[in-house]
Amino acid sequence: MALGVALLGSTGSIGRSALAVLERHTDRFRLVALAANRRGAELAAQVMRYRPEMAVLVDGPIPAEARAGSSTTRWAAGREALLEIVTHPHVDVVINAVVGAAGLEATLAALRAGKRLALANKESLVAGGPLVLDALREGGGALVPVDSEHSAILQCLRGACDREVRRLVLTASGGPFRDWDIEALATVTPEQALRHPTWDMGAKITVDSATLANKALEVIEAHFLFGIPYDRLEVVVHPQSIIHSMVEFVDGSVLAQAGFPTMELPILYALTHPDRIEDAGAPGFDPIAASPLTFEPLDEKRFPTFRLGVEAGRAGGTAPAVFNAANEVAVASFLAEDLPFCRIPEVIERVLAAHEPAPVDSLDTVLEADSRARALAREVVAGRC
Repeated sequence: MALGVALLGSTGSIGRSALAVLERHTDRFRLVALAANRRGAELAAQVMRYRPEMAVLVDGPIPAEARAGSSTTRWAAGREALLEIVTHPHVDVVINAVVGAAGLEATLAALRAGKRLALANKESLVAGGPLVLDALREGGGALVPVDSEHSAILQCLRGACDREVRRLVLTASGGPFRDWDIEALATVTPEQALRHPTWDMGAKITVDSATLANKALEVIEAHFLFGIPYDRLEVVVHPQSIIHSMVEFVDGSVLAQAGFPTMELPILYALTHPDRIEDAGAPGFDPIAASPLTFEPLDEKRFPTFRLGVEAGRAGGTAPAVFNAANEVAVASFLAEDLPFCRIPEVIERVLAAHEPAPVDSLDTVLEADSRARALAREVVAGRC
């Protein structure tokens, strides 16, 4: 019997890749619900094509043509409707591809309901890691990462015991400014920042890849996913984005997961883990075409946002949520051309300096820290503090 799937963030880059995967495996998966934030017209087109039971536009209103376009799909709007679909009795698997901290509440609801959660919303673990792990234990479902780096680690760890692992090594492309003079970063435009050399992603994630904020988020996420302390988590720059991560074991051997840059492979693995299934859409791997593969140390002077993120992770409590919130505001301001690229880490650093981390003991605690951080970040961007 096909598993029912709810896809959150269906109109984003991860969502569209997930739909391509699901379309190739209709014998195994049935699309029950689609959800998007604001792209009502695009969501309506997806509903017309895939005919889910339910469609949710979080930040409505629902377009009139959407209501008229499908007599079999029930439309709803708002945050409560999003929580309804992740706990829907016909849903077995939730793919959370929501961008930003807004995905945390849906993550918690899905896990408490015992669903299998394919998590592409890294901010859920960053902002609310302890809450997510508690919800996983409470609901008894499954949490499987979709990020290519964490999927790679999961695949390399298959069958390994914790005591066998020495360290995890995540790779980073280095983004479009890896070779730029540091002084030249003051002139970076949004258009330049959005030209990622190896991955096709949404705007916010692409800018995070240019600052390496995304890699700091992934380090924090790996800490919670795999229970590995920060001093055993490392990052190296790998411009070709072929090796997605590596695991070094206590005997000195290393396993690495390789593949051409595509999100469809980790999405499929998150849906089927621990099994693998044949996928006609997966590109074959050609090691000659992938060569040469190179690795470089991460230059924290060039990427101060990475350092700030990892420091927030080590500080723990609400500090990672504050880092994430300040970064989201800074990136949005940069994309709106209200903030120079080189000032993104300055905004984050000032917000973190003003924050006293508190234990992550409830969703309200996380949301309050997030809200305060966003307000202060906007003040810093505007030059009012």
